[in-house]
Amino acid sequence: MRHDGRKPDQLRPLDIEPDYLEQPHGSVLYAQGKTIVLCTATVEEGVPRWLSKSGRGWMTAEYAMLPASTGERTQRAVSRGRPDGRTVEIQRLIGRALRSVCDFEALGERTLWLDCDVLQADGGTRCASITGAWIAASRALERFGLSKALSGSIAAVSVGIVEGEAVLDLDYEEDATAETDMNVVMTGDGRLVEVQATAERDPFSRELLDELLDLAAGGIDDLTSAQAEAAATPPP
Repeated sequence: MRHDGRKPDQLRPLDIEPDYLEQPHGSVLYAQGKTIVLCTATVEEGVPRWLSKSGRGWMTAEYAMLPASTGERTQRAVSRGRPDGRTVEIQRLIGRALRSVCDFEALGERTLWLDCDVLQADGGTRCASITGAWIAASRALERFGLSKALSGSIAAVSVGIVEGEAVLDLDYEEDATAETDMNVVMTGDGRLVEVQATAERDPFSRELLDELLDLAAGGIDDLTSAQAEAAATPPP
């Protein structure tokens, strides 16, 4: 039994509030356990210059953690003068993930901006951002009659080895002590988009990798079901 009472293959409780904000074209307050992320999506006419007159759209993401989201205040990127390497890496990951299920010709010459702001962090913020961003994107595109621009769903979840046991959806306490940790980004139909795996102590075997991927796939199934329910919620 894990420290919070969950089974090894059990996600943290999900609390998903679509259309949390009135101003963005799409928004969701996405909570997975104690990790809370506000995701918004904005559709803008026009594309980057290098896509001009191509008939294709673009999608990009930005990510940030509020200064006190971890309990200890950190400087905002604007105060530091530039975002840190971790922030840049995560927002690129979010963009890659969502672009993998985007039909840019169906989007047309428009840009879909995805903004993910972590209000409270307890592990898995990048995974929660990807899962929540898909919901926000779906809500925004539906508003403009562009739902066909999403060719499928995408979600992400962490897995790892904690005290010798393979577990799903690590919180911060588990992530800090994991012997192996992995973030898995996967489409709703089971195709892999990205796998970020690290052996924190001893190297892990191919067999263990397969076990963790199977565990992640089960979690992705549950997440995509929750996404579909949230995306289908009637607008207020």
